[in-house]
Amino acid sequence: MSFDGIVTRAATAEIKNTLQSGKITKIYQPDKTDLLFTIRAGGKNHKLLLSANPSFSRVQLTAKTYDHPSVPPMFCMLLRKHMEGAVIESIEQIDLERIIHIKVKNRNEIGDIAYKTLIIEIMGRHSNIILVEDKNCAIVDCIKHIPPSLNRYRTLLPGQTYVSPPPQEKQSPLTETAEGFIRKIKWNEGKVDRQIVQHYSGISPLIGREITFRAGLATKDSLSASFTDMMEKFQSGHYTPQMVFADGKEYFSVTDLTHLKGEKKEFPTVGELLDRFYYGKAERDRVKQQAADLEKLLHNEHEKIAKKIKKLKASLADTEKAEKFKVLGELLTAHLYMVKKGQKKIEVTNFYEEDQPQLEIQLDPLKGPSENAQAYFKKYNKLKNSVAFIDEQLKKASEDLLYFESLIQQMESASVRDVAGIREELEEQGYVKRRKQQKAKKNEKPVLETYQSTDGLTILVGKNNKQNDYLTFKASRQNETWLHTKDIPGSHVVIKSEEISETALLEAAGLAAYFSKARHSGSVPVDYTLIRHVKKPSGAKPGFVIYDQQQTLYVTPDEDQLLKLKK
Repeated sequence: MSFDGIVTRAATAEIKNTLQSGKITKIYQPDKTDLLFTIRAGGKNHKLLLSANPSFSRVQLTAKTYDHPSVPPMFCMLLRKHMEGAVIESIEQIDLERIIHIKVKNRNEIGDIAYKTLIIEIMGRHSNIILVEDKNCAIVDCIKHIPPSLNRYRTLLPGQTYVSPPPQEKQSPLTETAEGFIRKIKWNEGKVDRQIVQHYSGISPLIGREITFRAGLATKDSLSASFTDMMEKFQSGHYTPQMVFADGKEYFSVTDLTHLKGEKKEFPTVGELLDRFYYGKAERDRVKQQAADLEKLLHNEHEKIAKKIKKLKASLADTEKAEKFKVLGELLTAHLYMVKKGQKKIEVTNFYEEDQPQLEIQLDPLKGPSENAQAYFKKYNKLKNSVAFIDEQLKKASEDLLYFESLIQQMESASVRDVAGIREELEEQGYVKRRKQQKAKKNEKPVLETYQSTDGLTILVGKNNKQNDYLTFKASRQNETWLHTKDIPGSHVVIKSEEISETALLEAAGLAAYFSKARHSGSVPVDYTLIRHVKKPSGAKPGFVIYDQQQTLYVTPDEDQLLKLKK
C-alpha cells in the first residue's frame, strides 16, 4: 500500500510539529472506523483524522469537513470521557512501522493526573485504534474488538493487557550504511526492489521500485548510492509529498516518483496530499457498504426499463405493417369472387402499385372469403390503435430511464447523508418499502453542498433530487444564476448572487460538470440561466425541470478546483 512506514514517519513528524502540547477540545466519530479530533495548539484549532478503515487506514492532519452522527457511538463517548480536555504529551512512531502512539495527560474522576496512550495501528484490514492505560498497559477500549477466538497472540478487548503486533524482524533503512546495504542484497537473484522491501522496514514496493529506477544501470555502487541518498533525505526530514496519475491509477508518496510517467502534482504538506488522494474514496466505500441494496435496485430498475423500451420500439416497428394489412384486406375484398372456402392462398393483381404486379395473399382455409378479408382489417385496426398507446408508454419509459440514470449518477458522488435522501425519495415514489422504524422527519431542510468562488461568491450544489428541488425552488431567488449540464444527468447548481463574475460562472459550471454523468469527460456543455426561467412541469418526477433563455459554455471537470472551492 502507498501508506507505508516512510509516509507514516512524514505524517507523524507533521502532526508532532503542529500538535505537540496541544489540548484536545472535541472528539467525533464520523464512521465506525474513523475518529476526528479537534486540537487547540499554537493559538489555532487543528483537525486530526485517525482511520482504521480496512482499505483507507491512515493518520493525518485534515482540512476536510466530515458529517457526524446525531448520536455518538459508544467508543466516541468513551474517548470523550478520557481524552477531551487532555494535553498531548508526545506523538511517536514506533520504529519505522505503521504504528503511532499519542500520549496524553488528563485528570481522572477523582482529580488525579492520569496518563493514557492512544495507539493507532495502520495494518490494512487489521487496522485498529486502541486506548491504553499507561500505568498497567490495560486496554480501556478499542474501535475494533478482537477476541481470543480470532487472535490468540493478541486479544484486543477492554481490560486485557495490550500486546504490540509481532515484530517483522526487519532493519530500519534509516540507519543502514552503504556497505551494509551491499552485503544484504543477493545480486545474482535479481528483483532487487523486492529484496529491499523484504530486508528493510517501512519501505513499500513503490519506494523499492523508485530506488532501483534511480540507480539506472543498477550496479552495486549505483544502487547503494540511490538507497543511501533517499534514506538520508528521509532521516533529515526532507520530504516531497507527491501524487501521480499514471496508467489509469493514482499513486502517492513523500518522495519524487520518477519511475512513474504521468501527471504529477506536489503538495506543501502531507496532510494536503492525503486529503487529495483519499478525497471521496473512504466516503464512497462507506456508501457501498451501507447502500449496496439501493445501488442494486437502481441498476436493476434501469436495466428493466431499458429492456421495456427495446420491446416497445420493436412493437412500434410492427405498427408500420398496419398499412400493409389494410392493402391486403382491400385487395381481398376486390377479389372475393375468386376466393373459395378451404383455400390457403390466392394470387391477385396489386392495382395499388404502378406496374400492377401479382401478389400472393395467405388465407385461413377454415374461414370464408369475407371473413378472411375482415381478419386483415382487424389486424390493421389493432395495430393502428396501438400506436398512440405505445407512444405514450415509450415516453413514460424514457422519462423513467432518465430518472434512474440521474439517481445512479447521484449515487456516484453521494455521501451517507445524501444516500438517506435518495432512499427517502424512492420510498415516496413507491420503489422501496418504507422502513417501519424510521418516521418521516417533518420540516427538515435538506443540507446543501457549499462552495465559494475565487472572488468570494457562494455556490450551492444539490447532491440528490430532494436537494435539487429545494435548492432551485425554495433556497434561491428569481435573479440568481442556475446551472446544469446540457442533456446530461447531473446536479443543480446555483450562484447565490444576482451579480456574478465570469470567474464564478466558470467555477460553478465546473462544479455542475463534476457532479454529473460526464465527470470524467472533457469539454462538458453546461447550460446556465436565471432561476426565473426554470420551471417544474406538473406531475414531474423529483429533480426534473424544464428551462429556457439559457446560454451554454464548455468546461472540463477538475477535482483539484473542487477541493479549493469547498467550504
